[in-house]
Amino acid sequence: MHDYRRIADLVAADIASGRLRPGDRLPPQRAFARRRGIAASTAGRVYAELVRRGLVVGEVGRGTFVRAAVPSSGRALAEPATAAPVNLELNYPVVEGQSKLLGDALAPMLRPDVLAEATRTAPATGTTQAREAVAGLLARQNERGTWRPAPEQVMFTGNTRQAIAGAFASLSRPGGRIGVEALTYPLVKEIAERLSITLVPLASDAEGILPAALETAHGSAPLSALYVQPTLHNPTSVTTTGRRRRELADCVRCLGLPVVEDRIWSFLHEDAPPPLAAYAPERTYVVDGLSKRVAPGLTIGFLVVPVPGDTPVAAVDGTEGGGRIAATLRSGGWTASRFALEAAVRWIDDGTVDRLVAAKRSDAAQRQRLVAEHLDGFVVRTDPHGYYAWWELPAPWRADTFTAAAAERGIAITPGPAFAVGAHTAADAVRLGLASAPPTALAAALRMLAAVARTKQTVRKAATD
Repeated sequence: MHDYRRIADLVAADIASGRLRPGDRLPPQRAFARRRGIAASTAGRVYAELVRRGLVVGEVGRGTFVRAAVPSSGRALAEPATAAPVNLELNYPVVEGQSKLLGDALAPMLRPDVLAEATRTAPATGTTQAREAVAGLLARQNERGTWRPAPEQVMFTGNTRQAIAGAFASLSRPGGRIGVEALTYPLVKEIAERLSITLVPLASDAEGILPAALETAHGSAPLSALYVQPTLHNPTSVTTTGRRRRELADCVRCLGLPVVEDRIWSFLHEDAPPPLAAYAPERTYVVDGLSKRVAPGLTIGFLVVPVPGDTPVAAVDGTEGGGRIAATLRSGGWTASRFALEAAVRWIDDGTVDRLVAAKRSDAAQRQRLVAEHLDGFVVRTDPHGYYAWWELPAPWRADTFTAAAAERGIAITPGPAFAVGAHTAADAVRLGLASAPPTALAAALRMLAAVARTKQTVRKAATD
């Protein structure tokens, strides 16, 4: 049996010697366990011990980083936290009355006859009722156009991350390359690492990914697919314009690339352009789910499979893409439970999901007003519809030192490097998840973070006077 404290001592020694520097990212726990020849549970205890000692910060799963050293002078890092921890890393929205709404819809499922049906197994294609309900839920219509998947295109996973993993595993072999935004969802990085897939960062501008960057990356070495978050990109909140979506659709069609479109936060922005799948339906795999709309604990993921241009939609599961996806989800153990499917159908059909979506749109707007109020004067990239904010820190702050300063005050935030792909260097920025903390706690945390940022500036000015 390995003593986790002894292994933690070795990592601590690397930090003390400078072999691991402030801001360096530790490997994911599973990778750490493999390299050290220890159990994953032991690796988890090592990381917890390093956090307890104040040597690292961050949330395992998003990224764990070597913490900046506490300076001997300067109050910005010296004061201990005086309030209960506020987690601005996690980002699961919960609105008033949510539990009662969900519970009322599930009450009929406790009948023995209904429960017996709901506890049976389900295939990757789910049930007829679930496919029809989700196809309607995902439909988008506005002045720019309409998009609605056919029920036969919809497959189901345990959660959205499994939908992403299933799509990646079916589209790319180990050693393959998938293009992504240069800043991307950290768990996508974890998924790619476990599947031995290389993520290739692509440059973006205010309208989204640059098609020229995609062409260049594919030309240097072929890509297997493109992964993109075109609506309320995490972490920057950028929503790709309709014009850029058309350009990207033309580009991937020309290059022959499939696309994995992540729409997990898109429900918050009802006026966004139609999905990329509306522009390139024959090659876009749409990923979505209920974890943000409803709740993370009892959820399902959706994976909409593209239909080749000459294939009848009713035969989609028999196509190369549909059949391959279904087989991948089955072999990976990524299919949804029948109980979750039945719960989802009830929540969708009785209007529970619609009511929660409306409440969360209003809640997100309220929290964005708090950001605008308390971080006024700072460089913050965000969207009035979104549940996160990308804060480009004022000099001389770095992402690691500011994350450490926030932790000293009981506020957990995510440093920018957690989102950076490959050799791409993230700006000295942090992401603030706005969804999980109660509004009063969020407001207090934002005030505190603003004060910390200004304190460092004041200390620096005083030192130069």
